[in-house]
Amino acid sequence: MSGQVTVTLPDGSQKATARGTRIADFVKESIGAGLAKAAVFAKVNGQEVDLSRALESDVSLQIFTAKSPEALEVARHDAAHVVADAVQRLFPGTQVTIGPTIEDGFFYDFFREKPFTPEDLEKIEVEANRIVQSDAVFVRSEVSAEDAIKLFKAKGEKFKVEIVQDIVAKGAKTLTLYQHGEWVDFCLGPHGPSTGRIGVIKILKSSGAYWRGDHRNPMLQRIYGTAFFDKKALEAWLKQKEEAEKRDHRKLGKELDLFHFHPFSPGAAFWTPKGTAIYTTLSAFMRKLTLDNGYVEIKTPLLYNKGLWEISGHWGKYKENMFLVWDNETEAHDFSLKPMNCPSHHLYFGFQRHSYRDLPLRFHSQDVLHRNEASGSLGGLTRVRQFAQDDGHIYCREDQIEGEVANFVKLVDHVYNAVGLKYSAKFSTRPPQRIGDDALWDKAEATLEKALKALNLPYELKPGDGAFYGPKIDFDVSDSIGRKWQLGTIQLDYAAPERFDLNYVGEDNAQHRPVVLHRAVYGSFERFIAILVEHFAGAFPPWLAPQQVAIVTVADRQNDYAREVEAKLKAKGFRVEFDDRGMSMNAKIREAQVQKIPFTLVIGDKEVEGNAVAPRRYGGEDLKTMPFDAFVELLTKESAWP
Repeated sequence: MSGQVTVTLPDGSQKATARGTRIADFVKESIGAGLAKAAVFAKVNGQEVDLSRALESDVSLQIFTAKSPEALEVARHDAAHVVADAVQRLFPGTQVTIGPTIEDGFFYDFFREKPFTPEDLEKIEVEANRIVQSDAVFVRSEVSAEDAIKLFKAKGEKFKVEIVQDIVAKGAKTLTLYQHGEWVDFCLGPHGPSTGRIGVIKILKSSGAYWRGDHRNPMLQRIYGTAFFDKKALEAWLKQKEEAEKRDHRKLGKELDLFHFHPFSPGAAFWTPKGTAIYTTLSAFMRKLTLDNGYVEIKTPLLYNKGLWEISGHWGKYKENMFLVWDNETEAHDFSLKPMNCPSHHLYFGFQRHSYRDLPLRFHSQDVLHRNEASGSLGGLTRVRQFAQDDGHIYCREDQIEGEVANFVKLVDHVYNAVGLKYSAKFSTRPPQRIGDDALWDKAEATLEKALKALNLPYELKPGDGAFYGPKIDFDVSDSIGRKWQLGTIQLDYAAPERFDLNYVGEDNAQHRPVVLHRAVYGSFERFIAILVEHFAGAFPPWLAPQQVAIVTVADRQNDYAREVEAKLKAKGFRVEFDDRGMSMNAKIREAQVQKIPFTLVIGDKEVEGNAVAPRRYGGEDLKTMPFDAFVELLTKESAWP
């Protein structure tokens, strides 16, 4: 066996090193001390590993530093171990269970009779950061299942013993342990080089949680926390978090009276008149854009026999996410509410014969959909069971793909700019679970990537994140406080035309398969509205605001004129209300500001005499008295669809 191995780096360059060299040593000796100092973990042949692992064969190697999001997730995994260590140092007898990373942080579940108090959490945070400062090395070891069980039994960790026994029952012979200082945990890794690389840990809160999520099991105490590589990043995140809590769409939804939920219909929104105004405005806006771009709008049934889902592949790969409906004739759950529109659009395409001259054929739908999301994952409008999408499917020839992708990106650009959302693109390739052979996927990925590159649009490659039927381009948006949300998507599908036997007649009078492009700009209306509520902090621009104008009078004697103003504005299609409640003018103005209404018209004797109004913008800017017609011109301009 050769004493050398070849290491291929992300740029394609290759370097030789002695077999058995630790990754950390290889980076320091062959790439540079700077990268070695900044490195947190690595990927060897795509698998995440510690920097302490040895290079035993020819490999591809990628190093991750603190600048990458992946490295921050590893640091938070490290932090979960450190917090568990701190808890057991401060509260002897506490048992540990699991401590995974989650979005923006981590949690760790502990078994103890007494819940953690706020004072306990403060002590835990101090002790955890002391362990960080100790810069204890993370040491990985492999042990037999028997030795792992002995170790945790000796420590009195009955929950860890149960976890190990479950893994052994699935066939595992050896397990990996990670130790820093005297503290050890069963873990798959990877971990950073040492606790000192974590940076800073912040404990956020604690709550109760049942072991394995089952109420019949013991109640555990869950500690939530986060970690950042430096205090500056932590402080920025805390500031953003504070601002996000003020903007929470669930909170603003109640305050602005936009929507409600009820336990009799979990995960389905009740839209108030104001919320419905936002919803229908967005619906009409998208309907106009799609019709202007050559789409035709169709509606399709809500309920389908399983035969449709068997053809599409959803019955075998997506059934657990579908709402099944009992069929009295077959005495089985042989029907399902549709979770997406694409199979029904494919059926619709097949109702008629199509010529190559008919293509591209673009369908748009805003039908109601249902997905059986777990009850614990439901949260406001961002995770629901009933929703609608600005859904579309484009049936085209292969030579039309590039143009259709370009047209879609123009649509994305228009819509996101209209609401002030900056966006970036991701190109996602074949996932492990998929339909279609590799040759089909090779063709689909190459075609979609070519179309993407032709736009000169920067994009991030996301291997394995494609839909089960094809590769896709996803669009992330950044809101006004810097948070990222995944929204629009366009997905290339060669498989559906085969599965549904879709055809068109070509110039040669022969039958050909079309290509399907699945696309959406908003995603779901529900989630898009949630994002916009938080993006605008409830202060919508006039074209989208549920109420565009509030009218208040100085005294009751101006009420008749105020009603005339209200009627004239409503006749022009504006969303306006005259506040004739028995409150003071100043109280009504304050209420309009609380409701974030774009314009408040104050009407006194001078306005009545001059056929005028005195507008104030949301935020307090006084536009002074102006003729009514001048205000109509202003409102018309600012309420126009972008």
